[in-house]
Amino acid sequence: MDLIVWRHAEAHEAGPGEDDMQRVLTPRGRKQAERMAVWLENQLPQGTRILSSPAVRSEQTVRALGRKYKVRDALSPGASVQDVLETSGWPDAKYPVLLVGHQPALGSVIAHLLKMPDDACAIRKGAVWWLRRRSREGLDQTVLLAVTSPEKL
Repeated sequence: MDLIVWRHAEAHEAGPGEDDMQRVLTPRGRKQAERMAVWLENQLPQGTRILSSPAVRSEQTVRALGRKYKVRDALSPGASVQDVLETSGWPDAKYPVLLVGHQPALGSVIAHLLKMPDDACAIRKGAVWWLRRRSREGLDQTVLLAVTSPEKL
């Protein structure tokens, strides 16, 4: 199974009394999302299932890809590692899954899967981490296939 994790692009900060879920992308964030979407479009396998947090900034990020996606509350800010992994179908899904969400949950998922300390993995805004689950000689392994950020494209 391939698990592709995409942190939402740069968003405006929430002001006093503003709802965090309603934060929108900055102009820079829109460019980050567009740049990463071009890269993803050239990389994603057919049949990739795309799931997004319901936060406006996450949906704006994923819309840059121009593909159908589904919103999952389990990817909301504050999600647990277990929430994210269950939503993705890890490790048994028969198709690749692209998740669009937030820190620190996505970084915690990657740290968990790569057996790193819990807070060891920070994901830059707009960046993608691509993991693959495979079995070799009876051992299940998680392989890091790619990490890239919009600034590197």
